[in-house]
Amino acid sequence: MPDEPTAAGIAVPDTALARDATELVRAATDDLIYHHSRRVYWWGALQGRNRGLSHDPELLYVAAMFHDLGLGAEHRHSGRRFEVDGADEARRFLRRHAVPEDSIRRVWTAIALHTTPGIPEYMEPEVALVTAGVEYDVLGIGYHDISAADRAAITALHPRPDFKRRILAAFTEGIEAKPETTFGNVKADVLDRFVPGFRRGNFVDVIEGSDWAE
Repeated sequence: MPDEPTAAGIAVPDTALARDATELVRAATDDLIYHHSRRVYWWGALQGRNRGLSHDPELLYVAAMFHDLGLGAEHRHSGRRFEVDGADEARRFLRRHAVPEDSIRRVWTAIALHTTPGIPEYMEPEVALVTAGVEYDVLGIGYHDISAADRAAITALHPRPDFKRRILAAFTEGIEAKPETTFGNVKADVLDRFVPGFRRGNFVDVIEGSDWAE
């Protein structure tokens, strides 16, 4: 593998663990998810620098690389949220590399919660920064927190052609076979927009329709 580039003063960790994560994710995903995941690492690391958050770059990198692995075809009938499928893949990978369980827990949590806004930002830096990186790349949250020059450097390495349309299509394809997993999370919005006949679960209906008499 060629030497990893540095962009915006941030480098991919030069470790065997990071290299193995790159190779696994590169082989398991298409260009869309691979480039998105790499950008999430850079955006998260930059937001960490902006916020003064000290984090473990290796753990942040692995979590960023695995965060959308659960969208793959092999997980589409798991019956679980894609975030959990990706988190479990990362946990298996890290255990094979004899990473300490506390570090594994951080990575698992970072991936599992990356589509659950309002919680990760109050947790460990690696958890907070994966979500920050995802929110930056997908939603544009904090867009001007990162300079135009740094954005240009990172997107030159990992371009995002037609990204908005393509990532929405990837979300749809990854979860439309298990619509029940979108209850109470933002992916219900995706199916509501792109899958005819989808009916989102309603929290009030669940309460009123439960077996309790009152």
